[in-house]
Amino acid sequence: MGQPKILYITPSMQSFVKSDIRILSAYFQVQVINQPWSNKKLAPLNFITQFFDMLFSISGSKFILVNFGGYWAFWATIFGKVFSKKVYIVTHGTDCASIPEINYGSLRISLLKRICNFSYRRATAIFPVSESLIETELLFDPGVTSKKQGLFHHFPGLKTPIEVIYNGLDENQWTFPTDKNRIENSFLAVMSASQFTLKGGDLILEIAKEYPSCSFYFAGVQSSEIIFERAPNVHFLGFLSAEQLKSWYQKSEFYFQLSSFEGFGCALCESMLCGAIPIGSGTNHIPMIVGDSGFIIANKSLEVAIPIIDKALNAPNKDLLSINSRLHIQANYSLRGREQKLIESLERFTGESYTN
Repeated sequence: MGQPKILYITPSMQSFVKSDIRILSAYFQVQVINQPWSNKKLAPLNFITQFFDMLFSISGSKFILVNFGGYWAFWATIFGKVFSKKVYIVTHGTDCASIPEINYGSLRISLLKRICNFSYRRATAIFPVSESLIETELLFDPGVTSKKQGLFHHFPGLKTPIEVIYNGLDENQWTFPTDKNRIENSFLAVMSASQFTLKGGDLILEIAKEYPSCSFYFAGVQSSEIIFERAPNVHFLGFLSAEQLKSWYQKSEFYFQLSSFEGFGCALCESMLCGAIPIGSGTNHIPMIVGDSGFIIANKSLEVAIPIIDKALNAPNKDLLSINSRLHIQANYSLRGREQKLIESLERFTGESYTN
């Protein structure tokens, strides 16, 4: 008897999406439906195309798994209702937030929020990647006035079952370096140009001016894309392949994740698996990921950041912090851990067993 068939709906194909597809493919015949939703001009065409893709694919499917809440979740919940298929939605961050002050959050868009509301309330279950996506208060960035965020805040009275299933990282892909040739007093951050302020790039540039003997590196963004003034010790690496990024994780002493809002923080976990010492913002799930292996900046200000950077640079146990960074992610955010929790949750909600 062959594997049961499921539909997997996703608007994008990030590394964590591909990881989930690989996990699910060990248990199911996974049919992926993926339209280019990032191109807003194609949204009407995508809406129509997805309808027919699902119409021709729904037969024989055990259930529907939707990645991110959004327009693509609408047909999933409609088809789920019509064809009596259970629907599960994995939420990641922007689909649980509305922060107009920093131009972040899908729920800022009225139509998109209505579709998320429609989908979330009709889903069999919602699987956020951190507790902070259920309910949180943002205290890190003083520029953020929309402090209350999460599913319960934006969708009062939501009764759909919710189970947190953390993202999982592949420890065999993100490895500890075999040598100890890290760049002394070096700091790395990963972000795109559009995420620069959201991810704390503006604060990192201010910090760099105070530490001229340290080196600060930005992956994922070109110098020409940034309008802020920067010091000579700031370097922009542009787009990096996964292998190039791993190399930079392995040779950087510290990793910055100074986001004003962060649903989870996969890059933070990747860097920690490679032994970079984390310096994170006190927001969402970041302090939990950092744990005791790094440092937290509680408020987005240079005055608060400087004592923390001093403490990090002068830490007497950097080698131990580096090792603990990897161990902490292995223990709490492994790919195997996500697989186990995801399959257990699906078995419980469907009432069927998918493991031998």
